[in-house]
Amino acid sequence: MLPLIEAKKRAEAHSAEELAWLCRSFVAHEVPDYQVAAWLMAVRWQGMTESETLALTQALVASGEVLEWPRDLRVVDKHSTGGVGDKTSIALVPLLAAAGLTFVKMSGRGLGHTGGTIDKLEAIPGFQTDLEPDRLKRQVEEIGCALVAQSPTLVPADGLLYALRDVTSTVDSLPLIASSVMSKKLASGAASIILDVKYGSGAFMSTEGEAEELARAMIAIGRGAGRRVSALLSPMSEPLGMTVGNSLEVQEAIEVLHGGGPDDLRELTLELGSRLYAMAHGHPHIAAASQTLQSLIDSGAAADKLEQLIAAQGGDASVVGNPAALAQAPVVRTVAAEQGGWVTGVDARGVADAALLLGAGRVRKGDAIDTRTGVRLLARTGAAVERGTPLAEIYAAAEGAAAEAVRKLLSSVTVGEEQARRAPAHRAID
Repeated sequence: MLPLIEAKKRAEAHSAEELAWLCRSFVAHEVPDYQVAAWLMAVRWQGMTESETLALTQALVASGEVLEWPRDLRVVDKHSTGGVGDKTSIALVPLLAAAGLTFVKMSGRGLGHTGGTIDKLEAIPGFQTDLEPDRLKRQVEEIGCALVAQSPTLVPADGLLYALRDVTSTVDSLPLIASSVMSKKLASGAASIILDVKYGSGAFMSTEGEAEELARAMIAIGRGAGRRVSALLSPMSEPLGMTVGNSLEVQEAIEVLHGGGPDDLRELTLELGSRLYAMAHGHPHIAAASQTLQSLIDSGAAADKLEQLIAAQGGDASVVGNPAALAQAPVVRTVAAEQGGWVTGVDARGVADAALLLGAGRVRKGDAIDTRTGVRLLARTGAAVERGTPLAEIYAAAEGAAAEAVRKLLSSVTVGEEQARRAPAHRAID
């Protein structure tokens, strides 16, 4: 291990064999974590070449199981770098499965201000996210899709490295981020992958330039491994959609499959889905793909597929026909504008922090989540308001938490004298 640390200190590139040895040895507990921590810090400062990053990704994949699927299936996957109110996977997976693609989406839990898809799904009564491999494969063969928690047998080296990165301040390394994300996508067996890379106050990457750099690094890894990969850069200065909080977000995703939902959420879901559908079929006709997916929404086939998915994983599928039946917090408070004018900003991070105060997220791993709580926005940037106009609704378990969240939300929604424009739409990176 010492020669690898020394080499990276001097900004020298590692060979694929060296990186494979490192991952194997770390999983086998043959090298101490303090030496791996030193290596991670050297990588954080010196970086990695494109070929090194690909080799590290492949070494991570080789450290565990790889899902294999019949060759005649068009297997797809999607990854979002996280954000506030991002519930696209809940709508996207059944939509593309209804279109004949095979979509096995492995997701994680939320931590800090970013929400987790697994937490959102657990707002559905009875829904199971931990599936045994045999059950997962049977379900995918029967209905073409699954929404499950990350399997501990896939890329175990990544799990060990990430835990170490988290406590050594080496999370913010582009090659380590890119290899971590893409190792899980490659291990899932997907041939076509769409990446949703967020930027802004509610995202991990603060600027569009940083998001593009990460997107291009992940695209290079995927294509180097023989996969079709495309990316969208999505602004996250404001929440996606109008809700933040698990039960509320599931309701909103279901609305999209019924042809409704907020414009920005519906448009991003269709854009991600259209690009993934076109990639899977090996053609560039994005507009035609969008029409195909819209027809599946209009016909009810996409919503029907979500019912099948929920039922297959033990959940109450009746919520698809009646999303309002999902549990709601007992205390509902309206946040009203304190002055008239125009809404000039709705800070994503601030709204997420308000939801955290309500118990909709977790500050530390293992914290309990109240899936009933959250925030429903009633006004977005560009809206005209008067004093007393409702800006949002707070869903809380108790009065004290509601009062705190109201104060936080009022500081997160700014009202000014001049009308402001919404953030620019998503941008494709191919």
